[in-house]
Amino acid sequence: MDDLLVRLREHLPADAVITDPDITGGYAHDMASFCAAGTPAVVVLPRTVEQVQHVMRTATALRVPVVPQGARTGLSGAANASDGCIVLSLVKMDRILEINPVDRVAVVEPGVINAVLSREVKEVGLYYPPDPSSWEMCTIGGNIGTASGGLCCVKYGVTAEYVLGLEVVLADGRLMSTGRRTAKGVAGYDLTRLFVGSEGSLGIVVKAVLALRPSPPPQLVLAAEFATAAAACDAVVRIMERGHTPSLLELMDRTTIQAVNRMAHMGLPDGTEALLLAAFDTPDPAADLAAVAELCTAAGATQVVPAEDAAESELLLQARRLSLTALETIKSATMIDDVCVPRSKLAAMIEGTSAIAAKYDLTIGVCAHAGDGNTHPVVCFDAADEDESRRARESFDEIMALGLELGGTITGEHGVGVLKKEWLARELGPVGIEMQRAVKHAFDPLGLLNPGKLF
Repeated sequence: MDDLLVRLREHLPADAVITDPDITGGYAHDMASFCAAGTPAVVVLPRTVEQVQHVMRTATALRVPVVPQGARTGLSGAANASDGCIVLSLVKMDRILEINPVDRVAVVEPGVINAVLSREVKEVGLYYPPDPSSWEMCTIGGNIGTASGGLCCVKYGVTAEYVLGLEVVLADGRLMSTGRRTAKGVAGYDLTRLFVGSEGSLGIVVKAVLALRPSPPPQLVLAAEFATAAAACDAVVRIMERGHTPSLLELMDRTTIQAVNRMAHMGLPDGTEALLLAAFDTPDPAADLAAVAELCTAAGATQVVPAEDAAESELLLQARRLSLTALETIKSATMIDDVCVPRSKLAAMIEGTSAIAAKYDLTIGVCAHAGDGNTHPVVCFDAADEDESRRARESFDEIMALGLELGGTITGEHGVGVLKKEWLARELGPVGIEMQRAVKHAFDPLGLLNPGKLF
């Protein structure tokens, strides 16, 4: 321990090396439940690429594990410390280095907050689409590590589709560049895409080149109420089948609606079983909403209410953004699942989750990025109740099993971390896991980067 601190401090400022246990304990875990976290030996907050390289060279020389972190808003335990590790927090590397409206790229450090970047590029008429629910807190580096998504994925896709190039510090301290900043490029293996979603297990992202788009027109939102979740999912199928491209297509079940109403007093329809939010940012969004309104009515909507302006649209979206926070008020703890299924199986996923909630006598609210089949069942439970905690964990596993059974995946945007290691093995199979471990070994032969995560 003494040798580690001496070496780290040789090329790091004093305030970048933290050993006070009252402070380091706050860096031990992210926001996931049921994920073990160890006690870090030290927390390091570098400000430069050279400082990150020094940390990794020191870690390699002394064989000390390193756990990279962003804002710790993750939900899978991917940022959880291991005993005796160096927690490498990148939040101080928070500069936007370039915004180029001609090349339509931004070059940023990993600690840049998603919302900060989004607002900066908007000032020059550009748009960075990925918008996780935690966008006011989460970092671009963390978004890259977990390949995060957001509300706009149905039209604009996830983080992976906006990462053109990276600078990465490898486990031994070497600096590697991947990808490009050009609009096209297919030279060699796509190592950039390999790092996106790797959860800090292959290298430390210290710079990213991100693709930008022109700012779209302001979007208008429609809210449709349904007497059953199945009818709402039927509307989703009809909307996508007819070729519509909404900028957002989100679903909230009755449990979620009621939780948002209790917390924020938003006046949402408390008695409805499912609320579908659709938005368009096209040149004539009112016409698109009218077409979608007809499809919702045909699917059995009991009421369809289009927003009249941007302010009303934002109010409806705020209800959706508050969903997870509101569900957290139901009990002392939550497990937030992240199961993505084919759109055609969305109704079966939601109905199956409801049956699981009844089986385990638990409150499970579902909000979903319905347009891409990504559901977020939120298991609410009392962490102090041993039996209820056991039932929560068992229901969580059963929800993931249901997702795989329906042809889906165990995570659409939250990652694997500690929480879903066993389920990653089930989804990929033994050959898939063997090849993933081979990739990991090629980049990190000593196994120092984020050990114990993924597999």
